[in-house]
Amino acid sequence: MIGNRITSRMADGVRVPGTWRHAFIRNGDYFLTDLFIYADGLIDCWGLVTLEEFERKLRSGWVATELPDGARVSAHDLAVWKFSEPHSWHTPELLLAEVRDTIDQLNGRPDSTDRCLAAVDVFLAERTEENRAAARAAYYAIPETQRHYALGDMDRKDEPLLVLVTGPGGELEALPGETVDQEEYDEAVAYFEERARWLAERPARVPADGPATPMAPAIHLPQSYPLKPSDDPGKQALRNDYPAPVRVDGDTYPSVAHAYWALSTADPVARAAARDADTAFAARNTAVGAPRREGWEQARTAVMTALLRAKFTQHPALARVLLDTADATLVYDDDSGHWGDNGGRGRNWTGRLLEVVRSELHAEQAGITPSV
Repeated sequence: MIGNRITSRMADGVRVPGTWRHAFIRNGDYFLTDLFIYADGLIDCWGLVTLEEFERKLRSGWVATELPDGARVSAHDLAVWKFSEPHSWHTPELLLAEVRDTIDQLNGRPDSTDRCLAAVDVFLAERTEENRAAARAAYYAIPETQRHYALGDMDRKDEPLLVLVTGPGGELEALPGETVDQEEYDEAVAYFEERARWLAERPARVPADGPATPMAPAIHLPQSYPLKPSDDPGKQALRNDYPAPVRVDGDTYPSVAHAYWALSTADPVARAAARDADTAFAARNTAVGAPRREGWEQARTAVMTALLRAKFTQHPALARVLLDTADATLVYDDDSGHWGDNGGRGRNWTGRLLEVVRSELHAEQAGITPSV
């Protein structure tokens, strides 16, 4: 639950809303820290990671949910202590489910509680055992720590919901041997009928310009070696060093990276050597040792834009890979603080330009590219 824990980060000049919660990081010892969760699906647990990468950190124990007795713990600049008979409310699965719900909430999308209540509505409209089973499965899909809050009723908590999805004669999972009697069930049905009337009478609140568009989960484009041509390259096709030849000003370069480094130097010999280098890394090393073109630092972003347009115009299959990223934020790994994200500290210009080219491809497909 987000509550009043509202934060944000800037990405590509856009404010990305977020929230935070406490968590333990295990890096040798255990450290109490804040886990920042953002609407674009990035999570900061001592470094920005995607949801998929966060799950791996959970499974590995880097983000810790198991707290061993006697382990040393630190809260930076605050205190150091040892666990004594610790009890954790979370498992990796439970914490991951809560984080997924939080990302949905930040985007205004239905979370597990909303999906459960929608399934309950379906059951109440057509009271079959099949619909009850679907509502019961949706109830148990809500993280256990959040079920008490599902109805927003801190007097009854989730009791009416549990009774309804269990049904008369059914055994309550939390209370082995205890079954739901008909009177309890009728009270639960009446509770939901009254709740439905109250919700129907509540005035709707819709922004004048319509609902906000949710943010797609961010996509991380990590460095990976060696890159080779493939019929199914996946997101590696979006890397500048992916071997996709580009034709620029009458020359053909093995990759965008080759072209970028060749065009960066004022020395014709070094330019040809960078163009013909076996790898993008070799092209970079060739260009780095040669003089830069005058005004290169100010012009390089425009040059990269033209090279990316050339790549995805000349390679329709790779353009499809880029289009398939929808409107996700593209987080590009690079040693350069200008071109790469660098853990949220870099300017991520490659990721930003990929998003611009992607938008241009969408506009071209839709036939709405303006002429000037």
